[in-house]
Amino acid sequence: MLEAKEKESMKTELCGILNKIGALEFGVFRLTTGRTSPYYIDLRIVPSFPDAFRRVCDLYLKLIREDVGTESFDRIAGIPTAGIPFASFLAYQLKKPFLYTRPQKRLHGRERSVEGIVMPGDRVLLIDDLITTGRSLRRAAAAIRAEGGVVSDAVVLLDREEGGREKLVEDGVSLHCLLRASEAADKLCQIGAITEDQLETIKKQVKKR
Repeated sequence: MLEAKEKESMKTELCGILNKIGALEFGVFRLTTGRTSPYYIDLRIVPSFPDAFRRVCDLYLKLIREDVGTESFDRIAGIPTAGIPFASFLAYQLKKPFLYTRPQKRLHGRERSVEGIVMPGDRVLLIDDLITTGRSLRRAAAAIRAEGGVVSDAVVLLDREEGGREKLVEDGVSLHCLLRASEAADKLCQIGAITEDQLETIKKQVKKR
């Protein structure tokens, strides 16, 4: 497991990266869950910044190696769409087979919900950028299990703290995340990247669930 001091340093670095690339916005945003949110953390833009992408993937790798263990899974699955570029790079770095799930079952060709090879008994690690309610990760776990895969762990950079972790646990999946939304807000406020009012906006959203 990561030591507290090292993990704190990783959290600070991630917040610095998110601030530098302008990944945090305030306004009224509709999330993929259908909910509205007064803030949005756009991790989809990370791959558009090569240096940031490399550093963020390094953080993923450290979290996986220390908190999950590379011997505890056989394959890596990306969650569409934001998780796919991260998962692809991580699979390459860890020399693990890569696959990804589809938001909906493909209705032509092989009519697959999972693209890539999954053999019965394969242990599959789920990778996404963040978690809100957990719906996308739960759907992916169900699709992979339907193919005979075993899913017990998921890794994300950010937990928006809106019930996703608890829902995953109900499905038998442990969540490993680097940073919680409330922690990110505190750190960003400390470095002057957001105001006290914006800090409260994020914390109120977390408390609403």
